[in-house]
Amino acid sequence: MDNRAGEMEAFMRVVQSGSFAGAARSFGLSPSAISKLVARLESRLGTRLIVRTTRTLQLTSEGETYYARALRVLADIDETERLVAHGGAAVPSGKLRVNASVSFGVRKIVPLIPEFLAAYPLVELDLSLNDNIVDLVEDRADVAIRVGVLPDSGLKARKISEAGHVVFASPAYLERRSMPASPEDLADHNCLVFNLGRTFNAWPFLDPATGKSRPVPISGNFQANNGETLRRMAVDGLGIARLSSYHVERDIAAGRLVPILEEFNAGERQVTHAVFVGHEHLATRVRAFVDFLAERVPASEDWYRQD
Repeated sequence: MDNRAGEMEAFMRVVQSGSFAGAARSFGLSPSAISKLVARLESRLGTRLIVRTTRTLQLTSEGETYYARALRVLADIDETERLVAHGGAAVPSGKLRVNASVSFGVRKIVPLIPEFLAAYPLVELDLSLNDNIVDLVEDRADVAIRVGVLPDSGLKARKISEAGHVVFASPAYLERRSMPASPEDLADHNCLVFNLGRTFNAWPFLDPATGKSRPVPISGNFQANNGETLRRMAVDGLGIARLSSYHVERDIAAGRLVPILEEFNAGERQVTHAVFVGHEHLATRVRAFVDFLAERVPASEDWYRQD
């Protein structure tokens, strides 16, 4: 391992395992040997990559940059070897780390996993679901599925689908509390909202008089940080919620939820992208997964409005 690629891989394993001991076990070496490799790397670069404490390892800003580039370089090396080994035909393989929001992951990605892995049996898929915005480098994700407006960054993005929003409630709730006839009627209803900021305390509705969108204040006795929980509370009859249509398509089809105030729908669209670190030689497993999602996930999720 007395070479740059070896030092690079040792550093990468330390970051991924969170310790020198963990990296050492993966190589069958001693922790001191791994520590010397990383120290030699830092000495050659003339900068500290990892801040060591008694309990944790923390990447410096230079370490984060080096780690991101190291992932690409080592992926290129693996890809080159696989290309040659398979007679020039690149075969998707290796570990693929994907991060997605809970609702999109459960409803759109999880059902497709068996088909994807059957098509690419050499890929090892590692899927994490949460509604936080992840940093691809810090969270060591190859692909992140992000819903909504993307911040400016050096990442590549491919549109997967888009969906409108729908306001909905369960039949039991509407029978108990009555069907709202206008957005203003929501003041007398229990509305289920996100706890992510003040902007979620108003829902946009179309004003028939002007043809423009206007915010209508709403309130209720329950808040959550993810759409899946709000959907479940609405199904259980707790109140009225507003989510992208892909959250509730199955519930609407099954009659567990009913769209309401559709004539006042403001027509907002929410786009879902696959985001990844792009470079000249994109790993085939990343490209295969992104292409697969773009082909399998419906481009539009507003089927219930097409009747």
